[in-house]
This record gives sequence, structure tokens and C-alpha cells, in this order.
Amino acid sequence: MTRRQLILFVKAPRLGSVKTRLARDIGRYEAWRFYRDTTRLMLVRLSRHPDWAVTLAVTPDHFARRARFWPAGFPRMPQGPGNIGDRMARAFRNVPPGPAVLIGADIPMITADHITRAFERLSRADLVFGPSTDGGFWLVGVNRASLMRGVFRHVRWSTPDALSDTLVNTAGRRVALLDPLTDIDTGEDYYAWKTGRMG
Repeated sequence: MTRRQLILFVKAPRLGSVKTRLARDIGRYEAWRFYRDTTRLMLVRLSRHPDWAVTLAVTPDHFARRARFWPAGFPRMPQGPGNIGDRMARAFRNVPPGPAVLIGADIPMITADHITRAFERLSRADLVFGPSTDGGFWLVGVNRASLMRGVFRHVRWSTPDALSDTLVNTAGRRVALLDPLTDIDTGEDYYAWKTGRMG
């Protein structure tokens, strides 16, 4: 039986290079600490589940060969060049065949139950998306990498149209949607999460 794959799409947590939009509101150090701690939390929370294997897709690429930021036991691969769609599609091609789900590391509300539901939806669909409240998506999953061909073409990344553009490219494929979650991109998002006002 092919094992399910969970891809965690991460940046090396270097001060000043992660969550730059959030840093404008809460400061570089606090934004860096949020990203570092959230990445660690998600690895702990999601890596011990018996139903899937976890792989880190890392940028910048040379950090895929270093264990400085992440436990050495996790397989790592470079994201490679191109826009975020190019890099996500490459990550799906580079994991073992079978159902795979990809998430970022900036939504601390993600739990193993979310990932379980995504794989359950893939038992009846070709693709699954977790919409984010800003118009993008916090999760994308596919039954096999070939079904991802063309899905990220001409997507307006980092805009409120990112998910709708992507869904236009899925014509002819069965698509399932999960419940929306909120990216922590602004100070308002951050303080809502910190004070427990965010679901």
C-alpha cells in the first residue's frame, strides 16, 4: 500500500527573511520567532502520525542539505527555482507516488485532524484545497502528481484571486474543499491568534 505523503513547505527561519509583511507590524524578531516556533510546533504535531510520512520542501535550496533549523531525521528537498506554483508542483513530483498533501508553516491552527480530513477527501476527489480567508489556500493535495499538471498556470499569487485562479485550472478534475483557515500575515491576524480570537 502506497504511504501518504505530507509536504511541509518551509523557509529557513532566518531573522529578517521570513514573514516580512508580518514583521512590518510586530517587528522582525517577533515575526521570526513566530515562524520558527510555528514550524517546530507543526513538525511535532504532524510528524508522528502513522498514516503519512513528512518531507520538508526547503528554501533557500542550500538549507535543504543542513540540519541547523530542523531535526536531522526529516527528509528534506530543495524547492528549486520559479514562482510558488512552480515550486509546489515540483515538490509533488519529488515525493513517492500516491496521495500527497502540501501545507505551509504559518498557520499554527493546523492539526493532524485537518490533514486526516484532506486525505479522506482525496479518497473521493482528484484534488483538495484548504481555502484561506485572504483568498489563497493553506493546503493543496492531489491523488497523483500528474493531476497537478497546469493547475498553477497563470495564478496571481499573493492576491485575493489566488485560489479562484487555481480552481479555474482544475476543470475536468474532481475537487474537494476543506474549511477555511486564516494565514498569520498581519499584526491584526497575529494578535487575534495570540488572544484566542481566531479559530
